Amino acid sequence: MKLVIITKSTFFVEEDKILAALFEQGMDNLHLYKPGSSPMYAERLLTLLPDDFYKNITVHDHFYLQQEYNLAGIHLDNNDTPLPAKYKGRIGRTCCRLDELKEMKRNSNYVFLDNTFAPTDGNDDTTAFTTAQLEDAADRGLIDKKVYAMGGVTLDNLHLAKELGFGGVVVSDDIWNKFEIHSQNDYKEVINHFVRIKKTIS
Repeated sequence: MKLVIITKSTFFVEEDKILAALFEQGMDNLHLYKPGSSPMYAERLLTLLPDDFYKNITVHDHFYLQQEYNLAGIHLDNNDTPLPAKYKGRIGRTCCRLDELKEMKRNSNYVFLDNTFAPTDGNDDTTAFTTAQLEDAADRGLIDKKVYAMGGVTLDNLHLAKELGFGGVVVSDDIWNKFEIHSQNDYKEVINHFVRIKKTIS
């Protein structure tokens, strides 16, 4: 099962150091997700990271960065986001509905199934899928190695994601909740938690 780490939605002081340390510990799939931010800040973060790691980074916006820094690929967060003209590289998409998975998989290299275990955007109108819904989708072949669980993924439900047949998991809050960006500079617990997650899915 693949492990994707997605960045916090905002930039913070220690971020480049933490990301570099995670790469050193074996992170091989980072998604740079900073909605509504200026491309200048994304470029700055990239330049602070060793360029050896660029091949393991996917961008969710400012798609020109993919070519400029020779990144792994681009990710489309919704159906309204157009594919850049003449783009030929890896494409990921986010899907919010089980009945859209089949079509989404056809048009991308992989798909994130949003709100798998819990809502990801803080929207009270959004609910997570039930285990019964996920089991039914797995039985119908909708969940497979091209589909990654996203939303509420924690160390405690990794085994369930594996049992359901997800090809990967997308971890965000479960990692970043281990570090208080406004008051901490020791990020040891972030690294230790990443190592625990990595061991669990391997």
